[in-house]
Amino acid sequence: MEIINWKIKKFEELSNDELYQILWLRSKVFVVEQNCVYLDNDFKDQQSFHFCGWTSDNSLLAYLRILPPGLSYTEASIGRVLVNPDYRGKGYGLEMMRLAIIQTLESFGVDAIKIGAQCYLIKFYESLGFAICSDEFLEDGIPHIEMIYKK
Repeated sequence: MEIINWKIKKFEELSNDELYQILWLRSKVFVVEQNCVYLDNDFKDQQSFHFCGWTSDNSLLAYLRILPPGLSYTEASIGRVLVNPDYRGKGYGLEMMRLAIIQTLESFGVDAIKIGAQCYLIKFYESLGFAICSDEFLEDGIPHIEMIYKK
């Protein structure tokens, strides 16, 4: 298992190279790999924290964004969760989410986090303490469900 350098930054703190890698990997996973044509740039990035896992050679291995309460949901939220396909199956997503939950609760002083999860990941999020709180719905042609984590 590679040693990951976890960093969290506000949008304006990201370098051009970091932002490019984030947008490239989000496009690679959510648009190309999942064959889902949608507009990834939703103007929420500027108000979010960007949680990145970097390899020793400064390649983006894993990413998610942390959204303040009121931006996507009444509660704080975590979204755009991904692991580079070359590094999947090694526990990086679980490690990143555990760290992000702590960071989200501390950053906003909240006791709940709401997410919109792809349905095939329900068990993954349940293992982290999230519970289903909505009916299934389609988002960009992919089955999703809302889930909530309560401290």
